[in-house]
Amino acid sequence: MPANDIDWPALEDAAKQAMARAYAPYSKFPVGAAALTEDGRIISGCNVENASYGLTLCAECALVGELHMTGGGRLAAFYCVDGQGNILMPCGRCRQLLYEFRAPGMQLMTTQGIKTMDDVLPDAFGPENLEETT
Repeated sequence: MPANDIDWPALEDAAKQAMARAYAPYSKFPVGAAALTEDGRIISGCNVENASYGLTLCAECALVGELHMTGGGRLAAFYCVDGQGNILMPCGRCRQLLYEFRAPGMQLMTTQGIKTMDDVLPDAFGPENLEETT
């Protein structure tokens, strides 16, 4: 999907709305994420912390959960914001999670502008690497 066909302001707004629902009493760092699916749905997620920090759910995890709860599919575009509404890049773990559910040519809004998933996670490991070869 070409970048100019994506309603980036709508994704930004959805990410900010998700961030407003974050549960971040420990880090005080709310995060919201939104994505456009190949079939045109906008899905979102927020971080949900836990007193046992390792059990904290990233906004991207919640977003992927919503993806599956609302019909599945693939992610065509992604936007993430911090508590001030500034663009936030997913960490390496979350980039890997997004890679798993990407559509071909998936685009992300980054602090450096729009980039593809291949730009932000080059030489990625994915499901195709686990296929049996016989």
